[in-house]
Amino acid sequence: MKMKLAAIIVIIATCWAVHHFQVAAADPGGFQTFEYATIRWGGRENTHLIRPSGKVEILGPLLTKIQRPDRTDERSFYMSVAMNAVAKEGFEFVGMTPDEIVMKRAVAR
Repeated sequence: MKMKLAAIIVIIATCWAVHHFQVAAADPGGFQTFEYATIRWGGRENTHLIRPSGKVEILGPLLTKIQRPDRTDERSFYMSVAMNAVAKEGFEFVGMTPDEIVMKRAVAR
């Protein structure tokens, strides 16, 4: 009889705990908190920006308007100009490879 009473108490306590403590996801607002853009170096005329949507923008028209100072590295100078242009849209630097710069921004919820 005591075993039967103990089993009933355990079953009632388990049902109460399952009903009372509901499992919820850690981030109910969605899974994506950042979006990423990549600036790819291809020379002054062929450098392009790959937007988070997948759209590709050629940055050549922007970069050809700016005159590079004498004795400055072409790639470093124009990639800095491209980074600053993308940073004005709310992106921030994440990382880089020799030919690419990755930037991110928070996704509006």
